[in-house]
Amino acid sequence: MGSSSAQQRVVVIGAGIGGLTAAALLAHRGYQVKVFDQAIVPGGCASTFKRRGFTFDVGATQVAGLEPGGIHAQIFEELGIDLPAASECDPACAVFLPGEQEPINVWRDPQKWREERERQFPGSAPFWQFMKALFDYSWRFQQREPVLPPRSLWDIWQLGTAVRPDTLLTVPFTFSTVGEILRGYDLYDNRRLRTFLDMQLKLYSQTTADKTAVLYAATALGVSQAPHGLSHLKGSMQVLSDRLTTSLKQNGGELHMRHTAEAIAIEQGKPTQVKVTSPKGDTWLEPADHVVANVTVQNLVRLAKDNRMKGYERRVENLSPSSGAFVIYLGVEQAALPANCPPHLQFLYDYDGPIAENNSLFVSVSRPGDGRAPDGKATVIASSFTEVQQWYDCDEAGYRAMKESYTQEAISRLKGYFDLRPEHLVHVEAATPRSFETFTGRDRGIVGGIGQRVPTFGPFGFATRTPITNLWLVGDSTHPGEGTAGVSYSAMTAVRQIEAGGSSS
Repeated sequence: MGSSSAQQRVVVIGAGIGGLTAAALLAHRGYQVKVFDQAIVPGGCASTFKRRGFTFDVGATQVAGLEPGGIHAQIFEELGIDLPAASECDPACAVFLPGEQEPINVWRDPQKWREERERQFPGSAPFWQFMKALFDYSWRFQQREPVLPPRSLWDIWQLGTAVRPDTLLTVPFTFSTVGEILRGYDLYDNRRLRTFLDMQLKLYSQTTADKTAVLYAATALGVSQAPHGLSHLKGSMQVLSDRLTTSLKQNGGELHMRHTAEAIAIEQGKPTQVKVTSPKGDTWLEPADHVVANVTVQNLVRLAKDNRMKGYERRVENLSPSSGAFVIYLGVEQAALPANCPPHLQFLYDYDGPIAENNSLFVSVSRPGDGRAPDGKATVIASSFTEVQQWYDCDEAGYRAMKESYTQEAISRLKGYFDLRPEHLVHVEAATPRSFETFTGRDRGIVGGIGQRVPTFGPFGFATRTPITNLWLVGDSTHPGEGTAGVSYSAMTAVRQIEAGGSSS
């Protein structure tokens, strides 16, 4: 480095999990770190809010990477802080296809999941064996900390040292989609299997089997099983950001909530200052040697106006439209839940409808004693993907009417599984893309990052390294995508790059 880390000032824009992880690690490694976020509480899409004794997870409801060697475990070990208490999600999800009363249970135990798949989708074993092999190769590759996509000689070196002979076995499938692999195994016309895959992949890749890159899908579909697995945090999702915030402050870092980053000043190809506005409306220029932006790529191109960003901006403009979310938050009596209710469920109501707009609901249910609901009560959070622009094209009366219509339709759908008679409903609240934009600052309230299609995943996606030297992007727009584990990995990558010297290609 040109100067020691103690003299290097880092401004982090956005206190989502990616931003907080980068900030906590950099502060721990001796950098002067200040984090600015326009929201009231840290955590971004993994934060919470409270109503009438209930604690609702805003967006993310489950966590990967807590197991030994997992990304959260690695980061918390470096920071010297304890991992939050959590319980296993088993099944990771119970998936209900249209008209069916028995779910497809995505079990944590690999053997149990294998038996479930064979029972649900007879003859599909070769496809799943292929996906498991891809997952194993990809996971071992990822554990060696490659930098994807590479944008400098250092990045290329990191990528090269992570490659092994078994990594090369995945190369022929770099441009393949899940749909193409299904065709290869003569399974594409298996409607139940393809619909199940569409539903699961939409949660992680933002698109369907036909368009999802198979190398991404192998990991998304494989991470639910031991020795990996998904976890349900005790307390709420907020405990993740709370622990990162505590570590940040212990190491001299600063967190400023309700402070908006308006623009990044760039001089001679490097960021020098960030224009910040306080809650009282005071504005100043915060000096910086590095800027870490935990924002969407759409937000980034508005923050960083520079000729070097022109090509980047065009690429962002040409992206497929991102999804929004309609979410309904219910505080209910425990009696509303069926016996042995799984923590996560997914429903599709009509084969011919989209995996969106209340035709498909992803549901997260609290557990007794997990800190989300008073005794004898529970939280039920149901989300559906929604087309964003429609929420902005209407006037205020039209917006309220559409929000109420979506709310009633979601409750009506959920009554097929939960006992949602009026006396069981304690609290009802809904959020739309406009709500998410207000509270998270994300462009038009989009969720889940960039769709993991072949042209935008992994080696072809957006890098943590931007066209501006010392301006870094972390979060779900970068490799390896959405989820707390994914954004934490991108943060770790950016921290390694900053430590290595920070120069861009």
